[in-house]
Amino acid sequence: MSEPTPEPTGKAARYQRSTGALVGSMIVTVVVVVLVVVLRGCISADLEVTPESVDYRESVSQAQGADIEVVYPPALPEGWIATQVEVEPGEPPGFSLNMLTGDQQFVGVRQSSEDDVDDLLDELVDESADEAGTYEAQASVAPTWEVYTDDGGDRAYATTFGDYSLLVYGPVDAADLEGLVESLTTAPVTS
Repeated sequence: MSEPTPEPTGKAARYQRSTGALVGSMIVTVVVVVLVVVLRGCISADLEVTPESVDYRESVSQAQGADIEVVYPPALPEGWIATQVEVEPGEPPGFSLNMLTGDQQFVGVRQSSEDDVDDLLDELVDESADEAGTYEAQASVAPTWEVYTDDGGDRAYATTFGDYSLLVYGPVDAADLEGLVESLTTAPVTS
């Protein structure tokens, strides 16, 4: 004969709980979290991201080949790299060049037919940028540039050129930006 099966009592099985086990599991959890944070800090501390340089002159040459007038620097100062270049849609199209100086400071050149100088300043520098006089350029695409600064240390040089608003900006010394302004050209790219 077979033995009868026990009847269910309707109660779930229980495990023994103790304060010591709870404290022990909390300690293990804290130790694991601390180890993860420490390891993450060690790994990310050694991580160095090197910005990649782009050939902006090739993009300028292609734009010029499509009959787009581009205001650009024919060469960058020693140690600077171009990090992004973009021909922007519009009629006529705009142009944007982002650069990093040798000490990793951002500098930008923006040429826009869609936005006026005030719009570019609001968007790229500061809505409350202060006028700081004018700069008379000797060999640039435009002789007179308005200078703006903000509380965060940004400086901007702005002018108009034909149908375009031009802005050269970044948190760098005035001499660096003025040198860039002086170099701007629309001449065909040479090899």
